[in-house]
This record gives sequence, C-alpha cells and structure tokens, in this order.
Amino acid sequence: MQQLKNYTGSVYGGLGHLLYAFYQSQALAIPEQLARVQNLERFDYILWRDLLTALDQQLQRPALGLQIAELVQPKHLGIIAYIAMSCESLGEALHRYHDFHRLVYDGSPLQVSAENGLLSIRWSDLPKNMATQLTDEVAIALMVGFLKHFMDFKDISLHEVHFQSEAPKHVALYEQYFRCKVRFSQPCSQVLMQVQELSKPFFQGDQTLQQLLTQQAHALLEKLPNTTQTDHRLQQAILTGLQKNLFQIEHIATQLNISVRQLQRHLQQQGTTYQQRMQEIRCMMAEEYLRDPHLSLQEISLLLGYSEQSAFQRAFKQWQQLTPQQWRQRNL
Repeated sequence: MQQLKNYTGSVYGGLGHLLYAFYQSQALAIPEQLARVQNLERFDYILWRDLLTALDQQLQRPALGLQIAELVQPKHLGIIAYIAMSCESLGEALHRYHDFHRLVYDGSPLQVSAENGLLSIRWSDLPKNMATQLTDEVAIALMVGFLKHFMDFKDISLHEVHFQSEAPKHVALYEQYFRCKVRFSQPCSQVLMQVQELSKPFFQGDQTLQQLLTQQAHALLEKLPNTTQTDHRLQQAILTGLQKNLFQIEHIATQLNISVRQLQRHLQQQGTTYQQRMQEIRCMMAEEYLRDPHLSLQEISLLLGYSEQSAFQRAFKQWQQLTPQQWRQRNL
C-alpha cells in the first residue's frame, strides 16, 4: 500500500469530462468524485482508476472501455489532439504524441519500438495493481478511436492488440472494434502495427485543426493590406510550423520554395519583418486557444512554440497589456 500512497501519476482533466459525458449518455447519476474533478486541469491517476473501477462494478458490461472511448472528442485529449490534427501522416502524429503524451497521462513512460517490421506502442513501468483491464482498455481505445473518428484511420490496419489481463467472454467485441487479432494474458498491453503504416497520409475532415488554421490564415489576411498569394502561403506555413515546432525562417522559406533573402525582401516591402509577422500570428492564435477552457496555459505555450510558459506570458502581456489569465477571464 505504501507504493500506491507514494504514486504521483496524474491524468488530463479532459478524461474526467469524457467519463462525465458517458454517465450522461447512459442516464446515470454522476458520482460526487467525478463531479469534483470537472473544473480541474489534472487529477490523480489513482482517482481515474477508481472511477473506472466503480463504473465497471456498477454496470458489469463487457468491453466497457470501448464504449467510453466511442465518445472521445478532441477536447478530451487537449494538446495531443490539436497537434495530431496538424500532422500529415500517422508516423508524424505518433512522433509528436511520444513528445507530449505526459500531458495526457503523466505516470509511466510511453515506449515506441520497432522489430521484425512491426511497430509496438505501449506504456511501461506502472506499479503493480495500478493498471486494470479497464484502464488499459480505455487508454488504447482512446488512441485508436481518435484516429478512427478524426484522422480517417479507416484504411490503416492494426496488426494486433495485446492486453495483460485474462481473456473475457466477449473477445469478439474487441476484435470488431480494433479490426484485428486481440490477444489476452500477454506480457504487456500494447498496439502492434506494420511499420509501413506510418507513411500513410491522413485525409482529414472538416473538424480538424488544419481547417481551423486555414480559417485563421484567411482571417489574418483580411487584416493585412496588399496581401498576395505569397502572404497567404506564408501565414499557412507559419501556423502549421508552430504546431510542429518548425517555425524558424529557414524552414518556412523552404516550405515556400524561396530563399530566406527573398522572403525577407518580400516582408521588407510590406514594412514588416518575419519576427513581427510570426508574433502577429502567435497573438491571434493565443486568443483562439485561450477561448478554449480545456487548454491550460502550459499547453497553449507549447502550441505556440514556446519552450517555457513564462516566455508566453511575457509575450502575451506585451501584445495585450493583460496576462493570459486576465484576458481569458474577460473573454470567456
């Protein structure tokens, strides 16, 4: 029990919103503990496990985690969803997920490895008795469900899904959901897929961040005088580059197929610089993100390409003469 007491893992508050949405969809009474975490950015992993366990005992329904995951929305995963929706391939999305997965679940490291042509995605080093079939089930189903619903995952095939727990009576429900072989009583819970799947592009729908970025690019262009096709492409390149932490002028110029000198000359003719133009876009996107109550200041900082939250806060105060917290309170 000492091990559980000292365990400090936490989960993103959006998972609490997801579970709340499931209770509502089933017309179930909301537990007091679940209601209390609705306004928290993060809460203890132990509480997450206990909430799932209590629901499982109440419903005693097969493949419950898969049903919960069916309700996932981008807001339930926070920054991971925003970043994934700006990626162009599964490989790129998984790379970014590996970088930021602790913002969704901070407890055990995510391990991604390749062997014999198969890619393995798994969580490891979780203390005994902390992981249950339902916690593993929800974690894996959320990742796959998000890809399936928002990233047009339909043409990408999983090889196998493994769970540590013993096989339930309704294995077919799992294989129907994941559309692959599902094995139980395995050494670890993991998702296996063919390495070549990583190169497959995402064909994103209307609800993706790419659409939001495009809308914001058009909105910004309307505010700028004498805009050209180069300006349009520049705004889009910077907006996308911020999501991927690739927004240096050299990278942006390469994306536009022009030299750095040509880009600088173009901006000079408009009486601005690359740094000023990027800051305009950062300010605009900061306001957009601050309107989303599910995003913390730390997450917004990362989305805007800042390595430290304090740097974002200083920049925002220069833009708006308000702190991000003050601006959010006035505009929500």
